[in-house]
Formats: sequence, C-alpha cells, structure tokens
Amino acid sequence: MKKYFAFVLAMLSFWGVSRADNPIVQTHFGPDPAPMVYNGTLYAYVGDDIPGFDFYYMTKWHVLSTTDMVNWTDHGSPISLESFKWARDRAWAAQCLERKGKFYWYICTQTDKNDMAIGVAVSDSPTGPFKDALGKPLITNGSWSNIDPTVWIDDDGQAYLYWGNGSLFYVKLNKDMVSYSGDIVTVPISVESFGGVRSNKSTENPNKDMYVEGPWFYKRNSNYYMMYAGMSKGGESLSYSISSSPVGPWKYQGKIMENQKINSFTNHGGIVDYKGNSYLFYHTGLLPGGGSYGRAACVEQFTYNPDGTIPSVSISKEGPKPVGEINPYKRVEAETMAWSEKCSISQNKKIGVYVSSARSKGYIKVREVNFGNQSPKSFSVSLAAGVDGGLLEVRLDSVKGTIISSIQLPRTGGWDKFKTFTSELKHEVTGKHDVFFYFNGQNITAGRELFNFDWWMFR
Repeated sequence: MKKYFAFVLAMLSFWGVSRADNPIVQTHFGPDPAPMVYNGTLYAYVGDDIPGFDFYYMTKWHVLSTTDMVNWTDHGSPISLESFKWARDRAWAAQCLERKGKFYWYICTQTDKNDMAIGVAVSDSPTGPFKDALGKPLITNGSWSNIDPTVWIDDDGQAYLYWGNGSLFYVKLNKDMVSYSGDIVTVPISVESFGGVRSNKSTENPNKDMYVEGPWFYKRNSNYYMMYAGMSKGGESLSYSISSSPVGPWKYQGKIMENQKINSFTNHGGIVDYKGNSYLFYHTGLLPGGGSYGRAACVEQFTYNPDGTIPSVSISKEGPKPVGEINPYKRVEAETMAWSEKCSISQNKKIGVYVSSARSKGYIKVREVNFGNQSPKSFSVSLAAGVDGGLLEVRLDSVKGTIISSIQLPRTGGWDKFKTFTSELKHEVTGKHDVFFYFNGQNITAGRELFNFDWWMFR
C-alpha cells in the first residue's frame, strides 16, 4: 500500500510539473482577469489578492501578456491604491481598453468617503506607466454597488461603461473616455433578462439564475454579450445574456461555467478572441495557500456554437494549446514563464520587473522554445546574489531532464547588482523543447534565497 501511495504521489507530482499551466501566473495571486488584445499581443489585467485574511485584501493591480497562450510575461504593478489620492481601500476588479493609442484602465476602489467608486487611469502604453486621469472618481454616488467596471467601444465609436453588484448600471462615455453624457441608467433585471431576481417568489416563473456582479460586456459579429457572475450552489457561476443592442433588452442564455471545483466562492470572467481562437478567462483558488481570498487567473479555449451562443466550459490544469513559440536567440525576460515554483516577482526603477527569491528545488518552466536546426554554443543569463547563490541549471523537457548548461553563482555585490554570466553548452540541442531553469541550492540552508534572475538567452 505504501508503494502504491508513493507511486500516486510521484505521478501527481510529475503531472503537475510537466503539464499544469493553469493558473497562468503562480508568483502571486492575480484574480479578476480582464483580457485585451493589442498589436498582436494578448494582455491580461489582474488584481493582487493577499491571502491569509478573512476578506478580500487587495492594494494593487498587475499586467500580464502573452503571444503564445502558454508563456506569460509579468509586467509588474503599474498602478495601486497609492496611484489615486482619493482611494482608501479595496483594489477590486478592473478592465483596460485602448482608444486611439491611449490606454484607459477602469478600476474600482473604496473612497475616503467610505463608499465604492470607479476611477480611470491612462497611459500611452498597455503596460504603463499609468496615472490617474481625473484626480477624482469617474463614477461616485455614495453607493457600494459601484464595482467591477467593464467597457466596450461599439462600431459607431460610442463607448459604454457597465458595472454593478446586485444591480447593473451603464453610462455612455464621451470620446475622451474619462467623462460621460446623460444619466446613469439602471438596467432592468428579470428572469427573462438575467435568469432571476432576488425578490422573485413566483412558482410559475421561478429563478433560473441571478445577476450578482462582475459584468463583462463585448460585441461579436451581430451579438452583444453580457457575461456576469451568476448564482449556483455553493458559489458563483459564470452566466451570460445576449442582446441585439448595446443597451438591451437582454435575453438570458444560461451558464457558461458552474459546479466546478475552483476552491473559491467567487468567479470573475473575461472573454476575448485571439489568433483565430476564443478564450474564456476566470479565476480559481487552487494555487497552494489559495482559496476564496487567494485567487489566480486561468484561461480555457472554447468554440462558439454556430448560432453565436457559448457552450459550457470546464476548468483544466493544462489550459489552452500554444499558438506561438519562444525564440531563445533573443533576450527573454525571466518573468516570462509557463509555470514556476519557489520564486517571486519584484520590480524597481533601475531594473524593472525581475524574478526574485529563487529558492532551492524551485524552477521556471518555459514552453515552446524553438532552437531551430543548429545547436547554440553558449547560454547567457543576468543574475544577482547578496551571498553565494548556488547553481542555476538549464534542463530540457522536465524538471529532472538533461542538464544542458549551468551557472555557479558567486556573490555579485548585492541582491540588486545584476551581472551577466555565460557558460558553454554541455549537450547539443535542436528543435522545440520545454526549458526548465532549476534552482539548485546544494549545501545551502533549505529556504534561503539563492539569487534574483533578470533575463536569459542562447547564442
């Protein structure tokens, strides 16, 4: 029996190391993913849960990006509560959208007047730096329902901002994207439009669902979609309605994701098309130490039904198939990864974003690395260590795979003093591989930080 359990644990460990790529980021808890495609890159704007508390403790937002749907680059945190002088607490769900070369990031946060409000930050780049566009909230009326903004620009150039917890609201944004015209409109909610209402006691027309929060508004072909966090047994579902108009009336369609073992009461989704495929983003509490207050973004690929409706989508550990590859002969940021363990992400003004706190037996996995038909001769890497940093080993195809290069790291003069190290390859390598950067801390106290890691490339 002991041998059987050892075998099962070994297989589970192998499965997790070799295949699991959901959630898409593991160095921190990043809930409420909001995808956006710009210039051939898919960006995901996420929150930053700090677990270990009995409520949603969030103080900043992060930007992630990918061009292949399996490796994600963490661009750090370009905005936080400190970015908004009127913000007091609760850096909750947000969405970013581009218009005429400007990027508008709509956030919600508790104000110094003890209510929730929606603000907007602006940048010339999808990864920042961002700044508060107004110096005050865009939407504020003393309500705690002003959360979870979602925005879309229609074909005629009119932009719509929807939001709401318990109720659903919208305004028509002006072309400047930081002001609106007209009144705040409350969207009628019924069994027919969103599956149910809280006060419904009808036996002839009972609730099928219920709009709760987290709207995601977009248009595809001739349909307008409103995905939202609905209600199912034990937690939130991802449900949706469709309209032929950007302002309704809405017709309830059903649930996209429900009764999944996501280890979180909430769910919050986004949908986007990229490189000819459709993707559903959501979050779970399945990372170690996670839960309802420690959630991380995930993604699944799906195909719309011929009539434009959305099928049921189940969660997976594998995530979507790759739609691109990594060129190892160009500088690759260390924070570009498909999976990681025993490391974190840090940033400063001098270096930018880098991998920090690498610890013994941890690793970074990078998928779809294409070495081509001729083997490289050497491997170069930028590392920093305040004390002797152990070994960085480059392994092929698994965490226990062939070691093709290694760097014995001495002190570099400080944890932020990065130096470039180069070593010749021990084995030839061609074709496409998964590459594992393994942190070997032999003869070093378990748990001690080994080094910080900025970038790598082959030559």
